[in-house]
Amino acid sequence: MGESFFKRPMVSFARECMEPLVFFLVTSTLCYNLGMQNEERKLQKNVFMLGLTSFFTDLSSEMIFPVLPIFLTSVLGANMAVIGLIEGVAESAATILKLVSGWISDKFGKKKPLIVMGYSFSAVTKPLLALTTHWWQVLVIRIADRVGKGIRTAPRDSLIAASVPQKKMGAKFGLHRAMDTAGAVVGTLVSFLILQRYLGDAFKIIFLLSAIPGVIAVSVLVFGVKDAPKKTESGKLSFNFSACDPALKRFLWAIAFFNLANFSYAFFILRANDIGLAVYLIPLVYLVYNIVYAALSIPIGRLSDRIGRKMILVAGILLFGLTSLGFGFVANTLTIWGLFALYGLFMAVTDGVSRAYVSDLTATNKRGLALGTYHAIVGITVLPANFIGGVLWHSINVQAPFIYAAVLSAVSALLLIFYVKGAR
Repeated sequence: MGESFFKRPMVSFARECMEPLVFFLVTSTLCYNLGMQNEERKLQKNVFMLGLTSFFTDLSSEMIFPVLPIFLTSVLGANMAVIGLIEGVAESAATILKLVSGWISDKFGKKKPLIVMGYSFSAVTKPLLALTTHWWQVLVIRIADRVGKGIRTAPRDSLIAASVPQKKMGAKFGLHRAMDTAGAVVGTLVSFLILQRYLGDAFKIIFLLSAIPGVIAVSVLVFGVKDAPKKTESGKLSFNFSACDPALKRFLWAIAFFNLANFSYAFFILRANDIGLAVYLIPLVYLVYNIVYAALSIPIGRLSDRIGRKMILVAGILLFGLTSLGFGFVANTLTIWGLFALYGLFMAVTDGVSRAYVSDLTATNKRGLALGTYHAIVGITVLPANFIGGVLWHSINVQAPFIYAAVLSAVSALLLIFYVKGAR
């Protein structure tokens, strides 16, 4: 690590990094408390505290994610096929844990221990990236980080669903997604500041500093979140896919097909680098994505509560196809900013709404397992999506993976329109 980092006044550097964080925490807490009645605040406190946990976790993660593909290519010498493999294996490796952790949280009625375990695992592993010298070491650490995500995701989403009335579920999942992504906004700003000032040492500095918000996230979770009361239903808990709601089954099949095209953010980051965008600007263009994602998650979630979720998801999938074509054919140093904004809009439209839709289609005492199944399907399909995209980029040309994504998106939208018939 270079001497410049230590010569610069640490108080000044810390202030630059913490100002946006403090602003977010103060304003969001005030808005949350002023906008809710006492009973509602007590009922839905979990959503806000889980949102804060995700805020700090994403702050930690998104310090790393915008620069990790560049680190792999420029420092460790990995090619696109390797990067596709790393992202695919990392996201898929913990897939079974999403299903198992969801089942355990339903079976024993305890969600918080699994959530704490998952967030803690990720907080410990990410800083280890500072020690890597080969791409396979990055793969191991990414797998370990995703194991933490696999343990926590389904129980956390189930706890959110258990903490709010169904008529507000879309809005509250949107709130959680917005707070999660607000952390990404702050994380990318911190990453930009470090890249701008300490380019030679930036990667290691970013990886090491990511430990701080990770520890804060776990602390907020431990002291601020309460477990949901255990349901009184008795009997053996099982998830029979053939016996679940037909609309849920069809939706999961449609999502599985779409996610074969929904490859990693790394492809979009490396496309920005490919067109000649300066390395220190990569976090800023990624910041545009996160700002749009955070700003629109709540209003789109509320819209899905009012008009239904299916057609909103159809619109989001079609938007992903159009965005992919844009990255493939019109990306340059000017249009790339708008394309990342469209990518953020796609995430705002689909991420929280799809989780709320799965919850709509599932009995209350089986939501953990159903959400685990949903996340497992997404995780399983990430590996082939990223591997195919990486091979297409490496073997044919840069446009090939984006064309592939656009075609599968169009077919997926048709499946969702005509194959998924309705909700209960």
